[in-house]
Amino acid sequence: MSSDIHVPPGESGTGGAAGDTDRGPVGGEPAVRVSDRGAATRSALLAAARDVFAESGFAQAAVTDIVARAGASVGSLYHHFNGKADLYLTLWEEFQVRQQERTREAVHAARAAGENDPMQLFIAGATAYLDGCLADRRIARLFIRGDGPPGFDRVMQKRLRKWARRNAALFHTPDGGVDEPLVTVLTGAMAAAVTEISLGEDEAASRRLASDIMTIIGTIRNPRAEQS
Repeated sequence: MSSDIHVPPGESGTGGAAGDTDRGPVGGEPAVRVSDRGAATRSALLAAARDVFAESGFAQAAVTDIVARAGASVGSLYHHFNGKADLYLTLWEEFQVRQQERTREAVHAARAAGENDPMQLFIAGATAYLDGCLADRRIARLFIRGDGPPGFDRVMQKRLRKWARRNAALFHTPDGGVDEPLVTVLTGAMAAAVTEISLGEDEAASRRLASDIMTIIGTIRNPRAEQS
């Protein structure tokens, strides 16, 4: 991502540096690495932030509520993150990384099975993305509701444009250019699908909707490409 996303520092520096471990008594329990404790604290803070944001919304969520739920301190939160907005953006970025991996694996599996039709590859990746929204519905819903830190809408728009560019690699015009109209239609359809599926209350109905949307998308053809 851009500078909109803060990459929090770890608690330890290079391996073996002073303070890298807590040294227990001779013959006692193995020493616990500070970095391990730091990773656990960071994970607990993110999990707590996810729950508090989901329950209260970003604007109403309080840092004190997050640290209390994580069993951490305010100081530890600011050691790992710049604040509430940084927690939110980190949750977003980690969700997107998981989604990208789901999509990548699905497209790779389709290609490995012999599929080379661009639309079918798109559907494989898009289906995996929607499945991810269903699997992580609570956090997907958090980002769709529109209750995020100032500027988050720009972060989402930038990600959508990046996703559109990635889709463009699958669809080309006969002269080797990017099929902009088709990419625009597919990207818009997927953006709407993600919103509807993430906000749906009935998981079974959302899964049927996702399947129906993919079926309809599969019927889309570019008339210019068919005429070539």
